[in-house]
Amino acid sequence: MSSPKSGSPQAASSAILERDGRFLLIRRMNPPSADLFAFPGGRAEPGETPPETAVREFFEETGIAVRNPVLFATYDLNGDKDDKRHFFLSVFRVEADEDIEAAAADDAADPGWFTVEEIRNLPVPASVLECAERLAAELEGR
Repeated sequence: MSSPKSGSPQAASSAILERDGRFLLIRRMNPPSADLFAFPGGRAEPGETPPETAVREFFEETGIAVRNPVLFATYDLNGDKDDKRHFFLSVFRVEADEDIEAAAADDAADPGWFTVEEIRNLPVPASVLECAERLAAELEGR
């Protein structure tokens, strides 16, 4: 599989599942964000829409079937000088049954539920912290 040219970003999606002020994060096992905690997600497959990618990746990485993806944020992510990858990331809010627990699978490990305060002390991509802080502020404002 060839990598896309640096000028054309690869589509990727992630999904935010929130319960009682806590966000489900997984620890990434593989690049580009190896060992960072992040919302479940990954690259789009050919012909897949961003919401379909978010739902599929969430299930593959956590075993949780989510529904009702609603676009929350987008990011144009360029890699650094060592990592030339370029992604256009769509972040969705999703819903799931309350009683289902996450089980790490695919390229994910250590699923857990974290508050914004805890996320601030974890190794996370800037986009994850930004989304968690923004969503927590929206939830408090209700």
